[in-house]
Amino acid sequence: MTSSPSLPPILVFDAVSGEYRDPSDSADTTAKIDAPTRTVLVTGASGLLGRQVQRQFARAGWKAVGTGLNRINPPDVLKLNILNAKDIEQLLDDVKPDVVVHCAANRFPDSCTANPAAARNINVQASRALAEATVARDIFLIYISTDYVFPGRPGEAPYKATSAPDPPNVYGRTKLEGERAVLDVASQANARNKAVVLRVPVLYGSCDEPKESAVNVLMSQLWAAQKLSPADAKVTVDDHALRFPTNTDDVGRVCRDVSDFYRSTENADRELPRILQFSSEDQMTKWQIVQKFAEITGLPLDNLAPSKPQEEPSDGTVRPYDCHLDTGELKELGIDVTTIGFKEWWSKELGVFQR
Repeated sequence: MTSSPSLPPILVFDAVSGEYRDPSDSADTTAKIDAPTRTVLVTGASGLLGRQVQRQFARAGWKAVGTGLNRINPPDVLKLNILNAKDIEQLLDDVKPDVVVHCAANRFPDSCTANPAAARNINVQASRALAEATVARDIFLIYISTDYVFPGRPGEAPYKATSAPDPPNVYGRTKLEGERAVLDVASQANARNKAVVLRVPVLYGSCDEPKESAVNVLMSQLWAAQKLSPADAKVTVDDHALRFPTNTDDVGRVCRDVSDFYRSTENADRELPRILQFSSEDQMTKWQIVQKFAEITGLPLDNLAPSKPQEEPSDGTVRPYDCHLDTGELKELGIDVTTIGFKEWWSKELGVFQR
């Protein structure tokens, strides 16, 4: 009897070396099989947005390396203390990325209000240090920012990238300061088209824990409300501020497309926008989001109730009413700004629970 031919080994891509290797080979022999020629480093890759940004680049054939502080998974997600400038420089020299997407941030408004100094350290100082390191190494940098740089007063939206910012809280102020720090570093170094700000609104998508997203956590509140008795106080959900929940996969795709566009030799002599904005057009209050979840899952809303904001927020954090972002700059560059529909994505995500 003739023996069947042995199957070739399954090779695993090593994100750091940029090579494919046989994990069973103790000699760690590597094989360069269509190894990626472009490398991206994504800070905050263990978080809500960074995880999907890294995946979008990887799907497009990039060598995609992420960083994290606690939830790390070498060689795909490496440990980095973003507050340490020397650690930033060392990692850039080790990974040698063509692009850095800076997702790491303190993005929780309540936390920023409670500890402004800590928020400024990560949102401003760390961003400046990263920009200095990337500019010095001719690396393209995308700084992820927020719609909260705008005041969100009724009647003002949609805000253009050129609209005057006026953040209503510490979170928005530190992110705006981070924007200015990054762009100032690039300007002083005369590094044209080497740093860009990408503002995004509230995000949702696949995550390890619902609390990572101000949208995902609302689904958890709906589930929790099912366990309440009629004697329990109802769970209140804001029905005032307008939000434009945007999927993290779409943001990741835009980051990838922006990287390709800004790094193209065809655009080397162009003066490209320094601030871009991306958002879905799905306008909802948090209460309307919960209503969508109830519609998809068939769960009742009996133990929840809509609420209006207090004149003086109990946590001291003022939330804007409507910060809808205009995406005109991306459209003018020819970059796809379409997004998956909110109900469409969640219907697939929660499909198993539908009645």
